[in-house]
Amino acid sequence: MLYLASDHAGYQLKKYLKRYLTTQLKIKVVDLGPSRYDPEDDYPLIAQKLAKRVAGKREHRGILICGTGHGVCLVANKVRGVRAGVGYNIEAAERGRKEDNLNVLCLAGRFLTPEHAAAIVKKFLATEFERTARYLRRLKEVEAIDA
Repeated sequence: MLYLASDHAGYQLKKYLKRYLTTQLKIKVVDLGPSRYDPEDDYPLIAQKLAKRVAGKREHRGILICGTGHGVCLVANKVRGVRAGVGYNIEAAERGRKEDNLNVLCLAGRFLTPEHAAAIVKKFLATEFERTARYLRRLKEVEAIDA
């Protein structure tokens, strides 16, 4: 399952990515909102809603978009079982999946072109976690910090 959500600063990019994902990549997307542009909305509750849907579910992924990607990333990582990272370029998204088993990709609606964001999302979704001893050990260390 793939979830998608944004605040006002990511709303237009979210609309573009939803179209891209459903028409180009033929992926079913659950859009958690907002359903309309609201310049007064705030990212914390939006990010928390998506993070709770993804947390602890192996096959679930999420894409969160705010102005910088940092705000939604901060919130998503407060939900146990979520590993969120900012996808500022294609390689960062790829390495985040391979090395850190990210399950939520956070994007900067103010700084990414729609085409670049689509390429980042495509790589994020196509990349699998590499279950090497080193990466597994690190994730166990992160889980211990969470506990």
